Amino acid sequence: MLDQILVVVKGAGDLATGVIHRLHRAGMRVVATELPQPLTIRRAVAFASAVYEEVWEVEGVVACRVADETGMDRALTAGKVPVWVDPQAQVVQWLHPDAVVDAIMAKRNTGTTIAAAPAVVALGPGFTAGRDCHAVVETQRGHHLGRITYHGQAQPDTGIPGRVGGEAARRLLRAPAGGLFVGQRKIGDIVQAGDAIAQVSGQPVVAQIDGVLRGLLHDGLTVRDGCKVGDVDPRAAVEHCFTISDKARAIGGSALEAILYLLRSRS
Repeated sequence: MLDQILVVVKGAGDLATGVIHRLHRAGMRVVATELPQPLTIRRAVAFASAVYEEVWEVEGVVACRVADETGMDRALTAGKVPVWVDPQAQVVQWLHPDAVVDAIMAKRNTGTTIAAAPAVVALGPGFTAGRDCHAVVETQRGHHLGRITYHGQAQPDTGIPGRVGGEAARRLLRAPAGGLFVGQRKIGDIVQAGDAIAQVSGQPVVAQIDGVLRGLLHDGLTVRDGCKVGDVDPRAAVEHCFTISDKARAIGGSALEAILYLLRSRS
């Protein structure tokens, strides 16, 4: 039964949330791990927001921050997704899950091993299936998005953001300097090119295109110069800001498929 399958998902950003949401809706028990201060841009649709808000809901699934095993067990029993601040995902060592999904999206392996669970799935570049994990899910937009590789790697990181509504690099908002981030607009706002969206160390973060503010960093965080702090969607559909993206859903479905395939092949 799917409700007997326990999965640890490393990371709870928007792509990880697409995975968590699908696994949870399929009936699996899912535990997410996160950083103490996640730098999540699309935080309206990211369970990482539970780190700041204690409880966060995305499309009918509720996540809550937990601090110990008792809290985790209570959350799972209540049908919620526990989010544990655990940067090294040490919970994997004593929880012995059936599957681990590395959804950190660091473009490199930050510590996941193929021995972590019977089914280890990694998202995107930086992993080799058969060495670091059992399966790699393609995260680059295009024909191969969501493709599962059981021997080899995903496509290499190009460093170029995927196109959304015809825009790539210009849709991203980046810190003009290092320092304290302070937002001036909110997710879901319609903005125009030239609008000040936020500031870092007193310097404005300015939109380069017209659209809807789909993502914005949490207020009060310290960022590096050039760090991504926001995202403007030129399609200007406000509802897109508050629902899981097509990309995240595709990746989530592939992660679900990979876990079931790997566990079945071991039975």
